[in-house]
Amino acid sequence: MSEDENTSPGGIVKQTIDSVTGLAMAVPIYEDALQPLAKEAGKALGTVGKAVNLALEPLAGLVWGYDQIKKFVQETVAEKLEGVPPEQIQSPNPSVAGPALEALKYNGHDPDLREMYANLLTTSLDSKTAREAHPGFVEILKSMSPDEARVLRIFVAGQSKPLLDIQLHMKDDGYGVLHQNVSLIGTEAGCAYPDLTPSYLDNLCRLGLLEIDNMARLKDDKVYETIETAPSVKLLKEHYEKQDGLKIYLKRKKIDVTHLGRQFANACIFDKRVKEPRAQPGAAPNGGPATRVGNSGAGEGPPSVS
Repeated sequence: MSEDENTSPGGIVKQTIDSVTGLAMAVPIYEDALQPLAKEAGKALGTVGKAVNLALEPLAGLVWGYDQIKKFVQETVAEKLEGVPPEQIQSPNPSVAGPALEALKYNGHDPDLREMYANLLTTSLDSKTAREAHPGFVEILKSMSPDEARVLRIFVAGQSKPLLDIQLHMKDDGYGVLHQNVSLIGTEAGCAYPDLTPSYLDNLCRLGLLEIDNMARLKDDKVYETIETAPSVKLLKEHYEKQDGLKIYLKRKKIDVTHLGRQFANACIFDKRVKEPRAQPGAAPNGGPATRVGNSGAGEGPPSVS
């Protein structure tokens, strides 16, 4: 290899990928299940086995092999590094690059997730950003669904988002929570399954990327009003409040990106080719600053309560 090839982004990426021997070797998936069911006992078991075999067969086409991973990384990562001076390009931390390449075997088929893996590899190859490529980010990516990746993207500038708990209050002063963490976030993010947004938020909070503040709400009431008047919330109120002694109470709160979430966004979401602001601590929240509150206030709700 010539000296120019050694110092070019593509050349350095190629050296890095080639040095990680065996990581991206294609592995057979559910090999026993995909083979003829010669040892099955009984016709019923054979029928079920064939159905399982048929259901698992498409997985073989989704799992990436060595050649697919090598081609994707060398082309995509090198393209993302086009504007980076060659002297800034370094060998990545093996604890980041190795697991990331391995994870691409099972996530390369999804465009949202593979883009984030490519951004993480790009971050780790640039000496100016490598410190943001935390080894734990690979495990976080492996624990995220494509919809959750879409949700996280709308938080990258550090905005707070409004949330709502829908409570049912009774005349004896008791109450129960009908729905938690109701929002328009899934719709805003373009999720394939926006009704699962509360679960997505739970997982992103579990991963330490987002955090819910149950004792604060945004000062700007307008960010809540559209959601409070959503048809699903109005129908819910009508259903319960026509019963004697029952009242729907909408508790406002908010959700924010964490410091870890901002670092994750810088490493895995931002594309070096796009001149966009990096996630910064203390970014102005959506709807203005937050205010601390007690358990009072109305809340936010989505087109479909979930």
